[in-house]
Amino acid sequence: MSIDLIVKNHLCTGCGVCVSEDQTHQAKMIWNNEGFLVPSLGKSSTQDKMIKVCPFAIQQKNEDELGELFLKLPETQYHDKIGYYYGLYAGYSKEFRETSSSGGIATYVFNALLEQKIVDHLFIVKEVDGQYAYQFFSNVEEITQISKTRYTPVTLEKLFQELSKVDGKVAVSGVACFVKAIRLKQMYDPVLKEKIAFIVGIICGGLKSRYYTDYLAQEAGCKSEYSHAQYRVKNKESYALDYKFSCIEKSDKKIHMVDMQSLGDMWGTGLFKSNACDFCDDVLTELADISLGDAWIHPYDQSGLGNSIIITRNKIVETLIKNGLNQNSLTLDKVTEGKILLSQSGSFNHRHKGMLYRIMKANKSMKIVPKKRDKHLDEQGIFFNFVQSSRLKTRQKSLDFWLETADNLKFKMKMKPYLDELKFFTLWNHRLIKLKKIIFSKKKGA
Repeated sequence: MSIDLIVKNHLCTGCGVCVSEDQTHQAKMIWNNEGFLVPSLGKSSTQDKMIKVCPFAIQQKNEDELGELFLKLPETQYHDKIGYYYGLYAGYSKEFRETSSSGGIATYVFNALLEQKIVDHLFIVKEVDGQYAYQFFSNVEEITQISKTRYTPVTLEKLFQELSKVDGKVAVSGVACFVKAIRLKQMYDPVLKEKIAFIVGIICGGLKSRYYTDYLAQEAGCKSEYSHAQYRVKNKESYALDYKFSCIEKSDKKIHMVDMQSLGDMWGTGLFKSNACDFCDDVLTELADISLGDAWIHPYDQSGLGNSIIITRNKIVETLIKNGLNQNSLTLDKVTEGKILLSQSGSFNHRHKGMLYRIMKANKSMKIVPKKRDKHLDEQGIFFNFVQSSRLKTRQKSLDFWLETADNLKFKMKMKPYLDELKFFTLWNHRLIKLKKIIFSKKKGA
């Protein structure tokens, strides 16, 4: 497998780490026609070196092997879906909750890392002139500027271009595939384990095309150029799922907003999602030092200000969390493994249970797919597979139709039959699951 094949088979999520391995320095990250960042190769780019750090390459170590290498210690616990960990929590940061996504725990951790000199710099996604990109950041007094969710493609390309010029240690945040790419880079260059001293994993429901933001902007009422997209405008008087998208139209400087619930399910349907995400089986960023995500479980999902699930995976971050509790900076509950799994149940159902079907379907079409962990490959029932097939179509059609129309109203009209089909199969799959549970409980009681 080569980087060229990764890109041609739509298995690139745009992490950009491969660019740093091109010894000719010809490779660079560009936008493809579907609105994702991908590497553009030079004629003599050293693909044999570049492929070594690609998180979707067939020849790579998997998350279990890398987790054992980077995170396994005598005192760590292990779960086959969660990975290696110290502690499991749910809750929020008192100081950063209102100005941050979810429970503000990421901002709390970043702040603590800088204040306690565990790292000297953060490499995180930050707003610059109304747009988002990874930037180096070290000003603890402006920490709230980095505290928002962004559903737009970004790349780590700049990290390894500038890392050697930065004095001191660095903490990096990223989704699962980005974290894996960094770990692969560290595996081949152990010096980077000291330089990149801390990785914050952001639990991800799937990477979105930049056209996703264009669609949301039109739904909000921005019909021309816009900036300052905000994806999670909270309603503290309501519950966690009740949030809005906002943007500023450049022509009149007015803020436009749309209630996200009015747009339907933008995640379970796979709209505007990267194909590569359908071949990721790391739901909880297993290779990060701390994993953070939305606490989509009762009672935490009842608060409009948001709550986070927290998985600590090393001693340093476990100490940060415990110190926060002792100092009354954090409001957290210890939770069970079952609660952590339940908080991301939709993602587990799709990524793990649906993985074997997607691999088999890709193989029949002679498409290349990465090798996934056998423990997550299970055969499912016919209606579940119908859901997977329908979701694959919905994902691809959303990109095709937006390229064709670039108009939110025309887009919704074209997408309707595909979304209706997905809704139909999903409904019948849920009914079948419910029926099986009733039959099983009756047999058990007999």
